[in-house]
Amino acid sequence: MNSQASDTRQAVRAAAQWLALLESGGANEQDHANLQRWRDTCASHEQAWQKAQALRQRFADLPSALALSSLDRPDPGRRKLLKRGLGAVALVPTAWLISRQLPLDVWRADLHTATGERKKVLLADGSSLQLNTASAVDVDVQAHRLKLIEGEMSLKMPGTVPLTLQTRYGNVIVSQSDVCVRQGARGCRVAVYTGSVQLQPLEGPALALRAGQQVSLQAAGAGAITPFDALAPGWREGVLMAKNQPLGDFLRELGTYRPGVLLWEPELETLRVTGSFLLDDTDRVLGLLAASLPLEVQFRTRYWVTLLPRKNSV
Repeated sequence: MNSQASDTRQAVRAAAQWLALLESGGANEQDHANLQRWRDTCASHEQAWQKAQALRQRFADLPSALALSSLDRPDPGRRKLLKRGLGAVALVPTAWLISRQLPLDVWRADLHTATGERKKVLLADGSSLQLNTASAVDVDVQAHRLKLIEGEMSLKMPGTVPLTLQTRYGNVIVSQSDVCVRQGARGCRVAVYTGSVQLQPLEGPALALRAGQQVSLQAAGAGAITPFDALAPGWREGVLMAKNQPLGDFLRELGTYRPGVLLWEPELETLRVTGSFLLDDTDRVLGLLAASLPLEVQFRTRYWVTLLPRKNSV
């Protein structure tokens, strides 16, 4: 999947989530303003929103036609049940949008994780493979090959027989090393904790990456080699760690472990976060942020959360 397709998928997912909020009847004036701001950000957002609206209109005619005669009947139980059904049908475009945009190769992957899920697997050659949230990988042990389809994985490989890890941006040749690879819409970060790996970018020369180093692979080749972030692999122990990190960056990372929508006001972006936070309870993480920073957490639903600046008490 190229970066443009990935960006489009993210835009459509976001449009589906906005549509779900509006269909729920719980959207306020600020929500409508935030939606407009999101639509105005770039053309792909507006296009995704228009597609969502078009699908909504296509589905909207079906429930009313089916429900008209039943809603006129005097049976309150039947009317109540049918109205609940209509509410579910009204959200069909949202579910349809999301499902249509999830790539089939993720569904068909040998190993995959849902949002917020992490998984550890021992491979037949003795290697230890871990998947982070919303990730997918294909495994071919006989061919000594892995393919990272989506997300982030960690591989601890004790054996000397080289294993090829395929990404959208090139191959990583691994043996007797501990490596973490995170694949995103615009690139792939490869970080080596122990040992060394050989990188074969799609473009440009091959290069070696040693313990304590990381590099970003992109469609145009490899970027500069830099020291790896020692806090980054905390997810392998179920911990999200931050040291004087901007709150916006922290929340973007935390949001990958939460289903639904996590929003925050722009003035919270530059607040600083330090600490270790357990990923198994992201609601508690939000509570800890509210206890230590001048912000409050507003839960519209479990899947729609907004962080606001704390109001001054009188």
